Amino acid sequence: MQQPQREVRAVHTASTVTVYQAYSPEIGLPAVREGRFPAAWKRDRMTWIKPSFLWMMYRCGWAAKAGQETVLAVEIGREGFEWALRHACLSSYQPGVHPDRATWQREVKRSPTRVQWDPERDLRLQPLPYRSLQLGLAGEAARRYADEWTVAIRDVTPLAHEIHGLVRDGDLDAARRLLPREQPYPAAEELLSNLRP
Repeated sequence: MQQPQREVRAVHTASTVTVYQAYSPEIGLPAVREGRFPAAWKRDRMTWIKPSFLWMMYRCGWAAKAGQETVLAVEIGREGFEWALRHACLSSYQPGVHPDRATWQREVKRSPTRVQWDPERDLRLQPLPYRSLQLGLAGEAARRYADEWTVAIRDVTPLAHEIHGLVRDGDLDAARRLLPREQPYPAAEELLSNLRP
């Protein structure tokens, strides 16, 4: 079956959604230990969350890039995730979506969240023909994410290293079996109606 061009796929339960981020150990390890982001985590800057594990692996180079050595699976409440989507705008101007550039610029100024669609990745981190969601949280959204929406934080760096080792050894079937089971997110159709170019 062909994948929709833009669809939110994530590990989710009846009450939570799992997103991924990568940090230096100085931020990541205290976050895992305390189950919340430490004071050193900047609540006043934009942070990007990714429901796609493989897109996160592409971004952090399997947890090998400087400052991204600790990969976190952050479980957040669905209410918060959906609030973020409801208050989002596209991160770039799209003629088919926005009447003009000025309208988009006004939206960006007042929206606490941004949506960006990036090519999904395969196990070799090559781009696939469909896209995955990246959600940028700023201001109120970033603070809510860190202090209200977060339910649990797990360190999935060992999982990233294990899957990467299997990929390097050419055992893609074993690597695929270890991937988090991401499914289409049920409420996304209505929430994303104005966020697809």
